[in-house]
Amino acid sequence: MTGRIYIDLFTSLDGVAQAPGGPEEDPTGGFPYGGWQAPFPDERIGAAIMQGIEELDALLLGRRTYDIFAGYWPQHTDGPDGAIGRKFDAVPKYVASRGTPSLDWPGTSQLGPDVAAEVRALRDRHESVHVIGSIDFAQTLLREQLFDVLTLWVYPVVLGQGKKVFPEGAAPGNLTLLEPAQSGPLGVVQLRYGPAAGPVQTGTVGD
Repeated sequence: MTGRIYIDLFTSLDGVAQAPGGPEEDPTGGFPYGGWQAPFPDERIGAAIMQGIEELDALLLGRRTYDIFAGYWPQHTDGPDGAIGRKFDAVPKYVASRGTPSLDWPGTSQLGPDVAAEVRALRDRHESVHVIGSIDFAQTLLREQLFDVLTLWVYPVVLGQGKKVFPEGAAPGNLTLLEPAQSGPLGVVQLRYGPAAGPVQTGTVGD
C-alpha cells in the first residue's frame, strides 16, 4: 500500500488560514477574526469537503486542532453533523505534539519524536490520511514536502493579519495543479496542488 497525505486548509485571499471556524478556535496573537468562514455557506464546496471526509481512513492533526476536534465531534455523532462525527470517531487519529495531549478519544495515538519518519510510515498503513486545519503542523509538512495533495478552499475575504499557509520566510518551491479549479456561487474557490520538484524559475515576461 502506498497511501497519500492530504492537507486541507481554508484560507482567505491573502493566505490567512487561522481560525476559520470560530472566535475561540485560535486567538493566538490576539487574532480578532475567528470564524471568518461562516458568512460564506456554499453547497458545492461543502459537497467537495464532505467527499474528502467520506474517503479518508485516518486523521493526522496538530495538538490544537486535535483538542478542538476531541472536545466537539464525539458529542456530535447525530444530527446535521452526525455523518462527520461518526466518521471521525471511527478512523484512527494521529496527533503531532511535543507535549502530552490527552488521548481519551478512542482510536487516538501520538506520533513519536521523528515526525517525518512517522508521517512517511502512515502511507504504508492508510490510503487517505487527511490533515485538517492544524496550520502550524501543516506548515511543517509543506516545508518538508511531506504531502501528496494540498487542497485550499480560498474565500473572498482579506484579513490582513493572522497565520498564513506560507508565512514570511517560507522556503521557495514549486507546486503543480492537480485538477481544474472549482468555484461556488459565493466566490469560494477550490484549488488542489501537489508538490513539484526543481527550483523556482525566474525570467522576463514575454521571453
